[in-house]
Amino acid sequence: MAQLFDYIPHPHIEIRRAQGPPTVHEAAVKVHGNNAIGRLNAKVGLRITVVVGTMWAGYVFAAIALISLPDNVHSTQLLILWISSSFLQLVLLPIIIVGQNIQAKAADARSEATYNDASAVLEEAKQIQAHLLAQDAALERIIAEICKPASGAAVGG
Repeated sequence: MAQLFDYIPHPHIEIRRAQGPPTVHEAAVKVHGNNAIGRLNAKVGLRITVVVGTMWAGYVFAAIALISLPDNVHSTQLLILWISSSFLQLVLLPIIIVGQNIQAKAADARSEATYNDASAVLEEAKQIQAHLLAQDAALERIIAEICKPASGAAVGG
């Protein structure tokens, strides 16, 4: 009896397996290119982001901003200008980067978990497919047995 179903894996399965999960390097290549200047830009940009994106940089920037505070407390307008242009911009920049770094780490963890979950679901689907094939074979044997002509049975009654 012919097999009733032929399993054809989706082509994306092999592509995904070959590529693996996305990486920071791949993203940097897409943004800056894979030439020497692109790699240098990515390296410098990442290094600056790592250094500036710390709470320590926020504390240093706050100290730098506070140095100019005494010159700006004599006038409400100068004080508002100092708060908005010096203090907030200098201090919030690294703090925002810290928050973005935390969010990026969480997004990376979610992405990797999703990737691993998808791989596990794929393997489970393969197991289900193997189970169904085994069931098909068993059903084919049962059907063949039922459809066999009865030999040696008495005909009539």
